[in-house]
Formats: sequence, structure tokens, C-alpha cells
Amino acid sequence: MPTPSPTTPATDETQHAQQVLVFAMATLAEQREADSESHILRVQHYVLALAKELGKRPPFEELLTPDYIDTLYRSAPLYDMGSVCVPDRILLKPGRLTADEISIMRTHTTLGHAAIERAEKTLGRVSPLLAMTKDMVLCHQEKWDGTGYPRAIAGTDIPVAARIIALADVYDALITSKVYKDGVPHDKAVQIIFSERGTHFDPDMVDAFIEIQDSFAEIAQRYADTEADMQHKIEYMANAIAEIATL
Repeated sequence: MPTPSPTTPATDETQHAQQVLVFAMATLAEQREADSESHILRVQHYVLALAKELGKRPPFEELLTPDYIDTLYRSAPLYDMGSVCVPDRILLKPGRLTADEISIMRTHTTLGHAAIERAEKTLGRVSPLLAMTKDMVLCHQEKWDGTGYPRAIAGTDIPVAARIIALADVYDALITSKVYKDGVPHDKAVQIIFSERGTHFDPDMVDAFIEIQDSFAEIAQRYADTEADMQHKIEYMANAIAEIATL
């Protein structure tokens, strides 16, 4: 039997199955934070919109090819996979974290990155297709001014994919209601992100975000959390807190 070509239904089905598994893994990670599948979809589409806009502009136009953007879109759900390693008592704590708890929470970047590298080693070779995913997992908490973590790198030393994810993630964190806090309106989120232009975020990316902010608002509305999503968050957190209380 001949090997299926890249355009055959068999290959398409394989790619779809791989995406289902990626999304399932990402969903498990986000549920640990009492978040929803809708959050993953929102971030994925913010990333797509921002990358497409940046792809029209120097200095990003050569890097952000259609193939790069497609890989970025498909990989985006995994950026926070390391959160599965953070204990519930820290991950779900509604109040301020202690210094020790912050240190543990911050390990989600390095632990997620290490998990991919261990898997590559176990399976015998490094996959070039996972380079972008590893960048996002490791560096999405880095900041343009070098005050982020885990490596405190700055500016263009931060991989482009991680810079894009960082802005998308913060926007969604701002506008989304949690069990213990209400999200802010879109306009307020835009103001906050603009105020961190050149500190938390790449200035060029903030400028592109401002240009397409209506697309972000539309994505947020299209994939908004449902009442069922919020009920799931409440139940998950209540169960986790009850479990922690018995330890």
C-alpha cells in the first residue's frame, strides 16, 4: 500500500487527531487553574489575529510566514502546560502568594519545557517542529524590560512566539472573570496593556494590538465563558479547596 501523500484524507485525519490530543492536554492544564476550554480558544485566536497583523509589518514580516503562523496557532494551547506541576494550594489560592509560593508557581515554565525535552530524549531525537512550542512554554512569562522569569531575558532575546503569547495571555486574564474576581472591560484591558508598552510587552506588538483591538474584543465575545463554564470553575475550586483542607 502506498504511503499517503500530505494531502490525503488519512494524513488529514492524523493531523486532526494530533490536534485533538494537544487540545485535550491543554484543557487538563487549564482546568488545574479552574479555567475553561473557552480560554484556550480565545488565546489561540488572539495569537492568530496578532500574528497575522504583525506579519504585515517590519521587523516581523520575514519570520511570520503563513507556515510559521499556522504552527504558532496549533501550538498555542500548550503554552501553560507546566501548570499541571504546580500544587492546587498555590495554583488556586485566591489571595496573595508568599515568596516561597511564587517561587514554586514560577517553576511551571521550566518544568513544562523540561517535560518536552525529556520526551524528545526518550524518543531518540529532537523535533524541529517543537522548537516554537518549547520557546512559548519556557518564555511566555518573560518581559520586554528583563524583569520577567525564568531567565530574566529582555527585548528581542525573548522569542517572538513567546512575546505574542504573553500579550494574548495577559489580555485574556484581564477580561475574564474568575471565581474570586471579575474581569475588566475591554477598554480598560487595552489601557493596561498600552501602559506596559516597552516594559512588559514588545512596543511593536502593542502597536499592532491597538490597531486590531476590535478583533480581540470580538474573539472574547465569540468564545466567552458560558454559565456552565463558570459553574465548572466554582465546583472545581470548591472541590480542590475541600481536598486541601483534609490534608
